[in-house]
Amino acid sequence: MNSLGIDKRPQDTRVVVAMSGGVDSSVTAALLHEQGYEVIGITLQLYDHGMALQKKGACCAGQDIYDARQVCDRLGIPHYVLDYESAFREAVIDDFADAYLRGETPIPCVRCNQRVKFRDLLQTARELGGEVLATGHYVQRAMGLAGAELRRAVDANRDQSYFLFATTAEQLDYLRFPLGGMEKPAVRALAQRFGLEVADKPDSQDICFVPTGRYGDVVQKLRPGAVEAGEIVHVDGTVLGRHEGVIHYTVGQRKGLGIGGRVDSTDALYVVRIEPEAHRVVVGPREALAKPGVTLTEVNWLAHPPVEGLPVLVKLRSAMAPIPAFIRATPAGAVVSFDDPQYGVSPGQACVFYDRDSGERVLGGGWILREEQALAA
Repeated sequence: MNSLGIDKRPQDTRVVVAMSGGVDSSVTAALLHEQGYEVIGITLQLYDHGMALQKKGACCAGQDIYDARQVCDRLGIPHYVLDYESAFREAVIDDFADAYLRGETPIPCVRCNQRVKFRDLLQTARELGGEVLATGHYVQRAMGLAGAELRRAVDANRDQSYFLFATTAEQLDYLRFPLGGMEKPAVRALAQRFGLEVADKPDSQDICFVPTGRYGDVVQKLRPGAVEAGEIVHVDGTVLGRHEGVIHYTVGQRKGLGIGGRVDSTDALYVVRIEPEAHRVVVGPREALAKPGVTLTEVNWLAHPPVEGLPVLVKLRSAMAPIPAFIRATPAGAVVSFDDPQYGVSPGQACVFYDRDSGERVLGGGWILREEQALAA
């Protein structure tokens, strides 16, 4: 077996590498090339917004495509650029806008992996004769008793398992993540050793197609006329003010509520829920945010679904530490009960669950429903 788990010599193994133009995917290609594999680089052109072309921390746009090509030229490997702007627009950007209008807080990076990179790109890699598709993601793939397993990266600060929860077992069989057992400083050191021009390139930040960081502007541009003003209401029913659109709010938000100074109380208020059908933002004290659990839809299982229930660790946001919970599969998805109430749980975000014993293996994940959707599920 070679280092990729294939019973061939590296030089007889064709590997397709997804290259975003950043340091991680570039080092992935360089490492595999150094090990003797036949490496082919592929870059997806996902968008080409004028303001984003020179934005530091973006990916898959003009400058990044150029950087990926420069790396491939230096390594002496083929490089292909595929135009996926239309697919990305339909599968990711449109979904992003519609989710905000539904009062949700979307995660477009997950949708991109799920609907573009790990679906269409995998198919292209197979068409090119690739025996595996390698990426620069910080996760680990390990073989278990039932097949390939997805596990957290060694570098906890870079772990991307939350964003890859929708990876299916079939896709995981084909994917490889050479950087999962490394820490970021070591990766940059390798980039320096390989002489890659992207060695000091900043990491991708925020959402690639939102160059200004103002999500509401993108939604209004994509869905003109769909954003409507409405009331900001306290959980006790008191109308506190007005807003210019629910797209500017997310559950758990405390600052920028737009209700000005209050004479009745100085207690901090948070967005407790969003009611998009009524164009209403409901606010209240922090204790009103407490949730005992969540209902999930579109659940992707990387383990046997626990019909009777299973103790797990879950993450409700990418940056949070996993917390203990209990999960039970349902015909429509899953129900998760937290050991302790959680605050600021936002519909549209993901709930990813991990093996409780080790906290390393990803067992699956799903999308958090709004309360009224959960009741109807």
